[in-house]
Amino acid sequence: MMIVIDLDVELAKKKMSVSDLAAAVGITVANISILKNGRAKAVRFSTLDAICSVLGCQPGDILRYVDEPEGPASPPR
Repeated sequence: MMIVIDLDVELAKKKMSVSDLAAAVGITVANISILKNGRAKAVRFSTLDAICSVLGCQPGDILRYVDEPEGPASPPR
């Protein structure tokens, strides 16, 4: 299982920068960048709520589930 973060897509739709979003949400640019680049291990619901409120979107517009293909490159579960 893999969760893909499409925050960059929503930012582009709204023509908003990472620093603009960080200021509007009230968290650091570094934390928005970590989330945007898919390196976050978790996200608080309050943060997700604030991001969706600022961007005028749903959580599903930012987060999506992708089933990883099974194969030799996939680690065993």
